[in-house]
Amino acid sequence: MARFRTWVGIAVAGALGASLVGCSSTGGKRAEDAREAASAQGRAAVDTPRWTFAMITHSGDGDTFWDIVQNGAEQAAVKDNIKFLYSHDDEAQQQAQLVDAAVDKGVDGIIVTLAKPDAMKGALARAEKAGIPVITVNSGSAESKAFGALTHIGQDETIAGEAVGDELNRRGRKKTLCVLHEQGNVGHEQRCAGVRKTFDGTVRNLYVEGTDMSAVQASIGAKLQADGSVDAVVTLGAPYADTAVKARQDAGSEAEIDTFDLNAKVAASLKDGTLGFAVDQQPYLQGYEAVDLLWLHKYNADTLGGGRPVLTGPQIITEDQAAELEQYAERGTR
Repeated sequence: MARFRTWVGIAVAGALGASLVGCSSTGGKRAEDAREAASAQGRAAVDTPRWTFAMITHSGDGDTFWDIVQNGAEQAAVKDNIKFLYSHDDEAQQQAQLVDAAVDKGVDGIIVTLAKPDAMKGALARAEKAGIPVITVNSGSAESKAFGALTHIGQDETIAGEAVGDELNRRGRKKTLCVLHEQGNVGHEQRCAGVRKTFDGTVRNLYVEGTDMSAVQASIGAKLQADGSVDAVVTLGAPYADTAVKARQDAGSEAEIDTFDLNAKVAASLKDGTLGFAVDQQPYLQGYEAVDLLWLHKYNADTLGGGRPVLTGPQIITEDQAAELEQYAERGTR
């Protein structure tokens, strides 16, 4: 087994319920709901009521990272007999409106990201007033508790950035571009700030328009051409790593390309040496545990984390571990 270097302990709650025997007047309804879940998506492991959970993220269209989060959430929803609703918008006000819509529907639980927390505060307050439990996931760990969420699941973005800075030091890098593809995303700013905190060399932030890959490639390429001393480029999302590789080729640069997050392409590129390393925050686990913890709260009034975030990363993934993880990345769970 490859040995992973990890900065933080990962708290994971498993919630495979045994057969829960319903003896009340709701027993027939529960059985009917469980059959519906089994026929629609798979076989539920419990016969608790068919609660409805809504996940609302800040994902833009085509972002494969969120496909992995959603895969984890849907798997847990099958097991827990949950009707799962997923929606997303990369515009903060629209995301807040989606949360409001879930509150109006009277869902039994909400999972939400807080990439731009100020815009989401009012929507989460309305959910709290309506008595709907909320779990934040992926971004917004600093605001989660203050906004009334049960807990936060994800990685600490500053700690993740610090891990990157240390890894760049270990590799002897001296000058790094940190590529931010979503302006206003507090998590992205925290990542680059973390890199700057521990990296012994120089870090320059490069803001790009993440919805236009051609523009991203041109911006990175122009910076590499203008400054031949840049010897590392850190992208903040897996889809941007391949674009940075193309930009490096365009510029005739030898800078190492490293990235946050993992997907099948990143795993393959780590294995063949095209990329130096990746930071994995385990998005499948984020989605899965968010649903599972909401189910545990509804079923048993359980909470996890003791008021602190439940950490799913960071793990530094290099060529040595890539082959082991590639099979999971290809199936959409890493």
